[in-house]
Amino acid sequence: MSETAFSDIDFEHLVARALRPVDPPANLRERFEQTLTNLADLAGEELEAWELSAMRDPRNWVRPAAATAIGGAAGAALVVLRVRNRQKARLQSSDNALEFVEQTARALAEDAKRLLERR
Repeated sequence: MSETAFSDIDFEHLVARALRPVDPPANLRERFEQTLTNLADLAGEELEAWELSAMRDPRNWVRPAAATAIGGAAGAALVVLRVRNRQKARLQSSDNALEFVEQTARALAEDAKRLLERR
């Protein structure tokens, strides 16, 4: 290309346009929460389907191990997502940082307990 072709391009405008923020879809949080719930449920079903007698052979350990890891990660992410969604309300109702941390820890424990009881 010639020297004049590059000078005609407004790189600053191109970079600004490329880095412009994009708003996520309105239902992204609901879809993400539903996906995490489905993953946790499927992992639980996979673990329930396994017979202990099949566990004697180490070659059979891959699926239950994967189901445990996926279910645990999805469950933890689901708890964090739900607690994070209610963070503003807790922050406004807290008088100080310690109270906010206590409320957040309590919410994490309650959501984790609710998720485990559902299984």
